[in-house]
Amino acid sequence: MRKTWLLGLGFFSISLTWALYNAFVPLFLDHYLTSAALIGFMMTIDNYFAMFLQPWIGHRSDKTRTRFGRRMPYLLIGMPLGAVFAALIPLHTGFVTLVLFMMLMNLSMSLFRAPTVALMPDITPEKNRTRANGIINFMGGIGSVLAFGVGSKLYGIGSYVPFLFAGITMLACMLVLKAVIKEPVLLESPEASAKPAPTVRIKDQLDKTTLFILGAIFFWFVAYQGVEALFTLYGTKHAGMSDSEASFSLTFFSLAFLLFALPSGWLGARFGKKKIIMIGVGGLFFVFGSVVFVESVLLLRVLLIIGGIFWACININSYPWVISTGKEESIGTRTGIYYFVSSLAAITSPPLLGWVIDAFGYPALFVSASAGLLLAFLCLLGAGAGERVGGHDQLDQASVTAGK
Repeated sequence: MRKTWLLGLGFFSISLTWALYNAFVPLFLDHYLTSAALIGFMMTIDNYFAMFLQPWIGHRSDKTRTRFGRRMPYLLIGMPLGAVFAALIPLHTGFVTLVLFMMLMNLSMSLFRAPTVALMPDITPEKNRTRANGIINFMGGIGSVLAFGVGSKLYGIGSYVPFLFAGITMLACMLVLKAVIKEPVLLESPEASAKPAPTVRIKDQLDKTTLFILGAIFFWFVAYQGVEALFTLYGTKHAGMSDSEASFSLTFFSLAFLLFALPSGWLGARFGKKKIIMIGVGGLFFVFGSVVFVESVLLLRVLLIIGGIFWACININSYPWVISTGKEESIGTRTGIYYFVSSLAAITSPPLLGWVIDAFGYPALFVSASAGLLLAFLCLLGAGAGERVGGHDQLDQASVTAGK
């Protein structure tokens, strides 16, 4: 699993960059926009790119054949561009150049996100993928924690410093990935490159099991994204917390997720991805439902810790499950579909749950989030396990050929 940890550097750099982007770009936008709604909309640009570009990029990477492999060309193009435009954002000279650099950075990041994710199942045998996903999410979590812990100090030196740091880190991670991650030679051999790439159509991936899985993904991301986006308002306006107490409380959820990322991957590999996901969805349903009746800040934070553990059970195992229900040649395509659905939920959830709060009050946040998890659980009941049991020999042999 050594190469999996090194592949995690890609997720480390992505998470580091996005965390710094989300923390400081709103401050830049605030100089030009007076509406919080407009600032919020500008901060969702990445989700629109993810919805429309990442499925296509992931699909194209399945059919790409180069001497560098299927996925690596997208990293070699996207990561340097992302690093450059991230570093340029704080050097904007006005609103137009700020938006231009934001758009170009989002476009660049979308070029390599899906191929980077798809590299994990490419170089990892089926039986190890849930544990591998736990590792790369753990690395991504470290990137986010580092961004929040170090970013504010770097920002104090100069607004450009954290973005320059992110760009340099991304370039360094790219060089390491290029040096150590070799895609299976089976996909790069002259014999394979002489043959036409297998035809992979997006609509062929949408079988009954996959549609139920995607439905579950959409509903649990609606629940999670809504709570994440609106919890600070819930804490300050309903639970009587200060701004710092409310924002700090979410740290308990995030740290619990980070610490349980590796164990949840092991549990998914040991007992089955669907079973662990169902436990996570059911557990998070009861956690969110219980928050409505909690008035103690201490007890709320305990529930958030438990919720973070259940969220790890869901999130760590969901992507490997989506991949395991398709064929090896469709990994990039199914990765893009996964990000399309999760991005659609990220765009839909905050305004939808915000409307529910406006109509019924702040306790409705966790009631509606629980309803979303209930719908996700029902979708899981409609989905078969659907995990591929064939094709292991092909991937394992490719891994052996690549010198793993």
